[in-house]
Amino acid sequence: MLRYTVTRTGLAAVQCAVVLVVVFALTSLLPGDTVDAVLGEQGTPQQAALARAGLGLDRPAAERFVHWLAALCHGDLGRSLVTGMPVTEQIAGRLAATAVLAATALALLVPLALGLGVLTGLREGSAADRGLSAAAIALHAVPEFVLGLLLTAWLSLDLGALPATAAGLMGLDVLTRPAVLILPVTVLVCRQLCDLARQVRIGIAEQRDGPVATHLRLLGVPERTILLRHLLPGTLAPAVQQFARCVDGLLGGTVVVESLFAVGGLGTGFVDAVQDRDMPAVQGYALVFAITAVVVNLCADLAVRGLTPRREGRA
Repeated sequence: MLRYTVTRTGLAAVQCAVVLVVVFALTSLLPGDTVDAVLGEQGTPQQAALARAGLGLDRPAAERFVHWLAALCHGDLGRSLVTGMPVTEQIAGRLAATAVLAATALALLVPLALGLGVLTGLREGSAADRGLSAAAIALHAVPEFVLGLLLTAWLSLDLGALPATAAGLMGLDVLTRPAVLILPVTVLVCRQLCDLARQVRIGIAEQRDGPVATHLRLLGVPERTILLRHLLPGTLAPAVQQFARCVDGLLGGTVVVESLFAVGGLGTGFVDAVQDRDMPAVQGYALVFAITAVVVNLCADLAVRGLTPRREGRA
């Protein structure tokens, strides 16, 4: 386990290094820059050249990359070219809203996925299994922004039961009006629930009539004990990997959902930074999303390894 942990952590470090290069390269390839976004068509070439020189955008990409890495080693993501604020402060100010949104979605996602997965797995082939599986596939086929628009049109505009957006609320301010979180959390949960519940269902269905469960039934062990002590632990390893993918999906989904419901989180900040061609901010947000994905997958792999230990040194 120790050798695997060291190897896997080293691989994650390499992935983070690749992420740094890719993030900088991709943001450098974006058409236009902050000067174009600010001056628009009114600026002259001379004004644009002076502005680029003042912001350091006229330096070679390799030189800017080395300067960016050197600052990054000290935890400095640079300053926003639009607001002048440090990017770390800008990201920290928006982190709370995204954290609340993602944590609430995960708190609902895990028990719902386990419950639906166990229910359909134990009744494989039944009407309930077929109905819930069909509903999950149909729901999964609907893009997040379409689902969000449909729910907003129905629950907010038609019935007036829920606020359509969280406009004007930043960070932990969303907790002062919890109702604004219902629609975005519902969209995030519905999208990821299908994948995770299906993974749990497959694991339960495969082990339900396996030799271990059959032997325990012959010994008179109660079904509840078989489920909790033998079937569920056997499904955790693949479910943990799927859970890590769900967390990645939540991070990617927040970009769409936050923009749709005007939640002032990281996703909205990333979209605003791209629109303004604010490269230090774009690089900062992209780096946070990418590093989070690497760390989440590292934790998932270590958890799976712990749940399914193998003898090291043997083929």
